[in-house]
Amino acid sequence: MAGAVLFAAFAFFAFAQAAVARNGAQSAADAAALAAAQEARAGLIEGLLVAAQDGDRWEDWLEGTSPHGMDARGAAGELAAQNQATVTQFGEVDVRGDRGFSVEVRASESVGESVIPGTDGMHAKAKALAVVSPRCDIDPDVEPAERVSFQCPDGVTVDLEVGDLDEFDFPDPSELFLVHLAG
Repeated sequence: MAGAVLFAAFAFFAFAQAAVARNGAQSAADAAALAAAQEARAGLIEGLLVAAQDGDRWEDWLEGTSPHGMDARGAAGELAAQNQATVTQFGEVDVRGDRGFSVEVRASESVGESVIPGTDGMHAKAKALAVVSPRCDIDPDVEPAERVSFQCPDGVTVDLEVGDLDEFDFPDPSELFLVHLAG
């Protein structure tokens, strides 16, 4: 009887080890996906500024629909590594019209040895999805080639002439774009 109880205790410990490893991998996946989305948000801000200075279609950048040069995968990989994981799958996805990043990670450390055979070589895996959502509305009466004009939540308003802008003319990126986990 004592042997059965001891075996059950070790088995519960093995399941707890697996749960801890899974939670760690999920934290790494969440952090990696959020890092990718934050990198994309930074690219949108840079693109918005350049387009507004040049009189190009800045409104596409504000809506998050323009392509942007960023290293979202690199940002995801870096944050996954800081959380003892490796990105095994990465993709850019559309989430209800917003740009999203799907990340799958594998924990660097194995689950560990236990009374359950084969766990010493198993690694926890997890997936996460992060999205960049625009928060601002373009002024419908504006001529985009002449003015950059939009309203954001919390009373943030931007109304500037095209051509003579710098990064300090715009609000913080978090006021223009929301980065969040979805899924």
